[in-house]
Amino acid sequence: MRASADIRSPNAVRRLIVVLAMLAAFAPFATDMYLPAFAQLAAHFGSSHGGMESTLSLFFLGLAVGQFFYGPLIDRYGRRLPLLLGVVLFLGASLGCLLAPSLEVFSGMRFAQALGGCAGMIIGRAIVSDLFGPLESARVLSLLMSLMAFAPIVAPLLGGWILLFAGWQAIFVFLLSFAALCLGLVWRYVPETLGPQRRKSIHPLAVGRGYLALCRTPAFLIPAVVGGLAQACMFAFITGSPSVFMETFSVSEQAYGWLFGLNALGLIVGAQVNRQLLRRHSMERLLGLALGLNLAAGLALVAVAGLGQLALLLLPLWLCIASLGLIAGNAAALAMGASGSLAGMGSALIGILQFLFAFLVSSLVAALQDGTAYPMSVAMAGAGLLATGLWFMALRCRLCRARS
Repeated sequence: MRASADIRSPNAVRRLIVVLAMLAAFAPFATDMYLPAFAQLAAHFGSSHGGMESTLSLFFLGLAVGQFFYGPLIDRYGRRLPLLLGVVLFLGASLGCLLAPSLEVFSGMRFAQALGGCAGMIIGRAIVSDLFGPLESARVLSLLMSLMAFAPIVAPLLGGWILLFAGWQAIFVFLLSFAALCLGLVWRYVPETLGPQRRKSIHPLAVGRGYLALCRTPAFLIPAVVGGLAQACMFAFITGSPSVFMETFSVSEQAYGWLFGLNALGLIVGAQVNRQLLRRHSMERLLGLALGLNLAAGLALVAVAGLGQLALLLLPLWLCIASLGLIAGNAAALAMGASGSLAGMGSALIGILQFLFAFLVSSLVAALQDGTAYPMSVAMAGAGLLATGLWFMALRCRLCRARS
């Protein structure tokens, strides 16, 4: 194994965080980069815009399914080997997308691409949990999110500009090349962080007991569900924005990339604000405040969705997405801090919930698409309402128990 450097040294930690951020960027690159190419892909495969949205929903489903299996695998075999295999699968599936002769094959390769791409997200969270305590994990996860957030900024811009000079196939050539680079970096710089003495059985009964134990732990389950529901706002935006921007408001592919990137920039701003506020405030307090902002922005978005003015949508959209920069890191850190010795399964269950909600909300937005901003806006506000309501109900129940 090449990755044998002292992971506790500052330089090794910095390198590791950069590599983990690149791996976590697999999903946003594979999701966002081909959004400007929906029209070209639909024409190439003889499909509709809704047909292309279904490939996005299937990708989210693959992310959810993959994480169900990675959780027990990384608790049994460690972090490094499953991570390498996941990157190889993503690389091969990207080649499959490039060569796909039909929409059905393309959709299948997108599902396989998601199975490989989700390895970086789940294993990255588990590695952070292996190396850092709960508070430091929240800071590191926020840093990872701020680095990772460059992917949804760059991806649609890069995809739009690639379409000026080459066809949609060039987008998947880029994804294949990026995966090959990451494979080399993982081999060189990512060590094993789970020692043999801490590894768990992958017997089906043991796996079932592990997931059941996590689901019976409110300190884990509540922030995991709240974080997944809140992040469904982002996936509603990802699914609905190509239709809203490029069809409803006739925005060009390149301008769409800039608008998408502007909103993704909010994730970086939110994550950086969160890192600073964690020095003075608890994760629970910041999570509650960020959920309130998310809900308020979502309701404002619904209020202006029917006015037919793109400019009126931009501020509430940006605030809604920016709030996720505070929500995601805190919710994940709270959940992972309560996962104990089941960190791998805990990280997997967080991802399963996140992308299961993503699959549901993206399918809903695609099914309700009516040529207006309402389906996207209502889905974003609804997800925020559920997340905020669940969090404050949980806080109220905890307060009542403390008083009794």
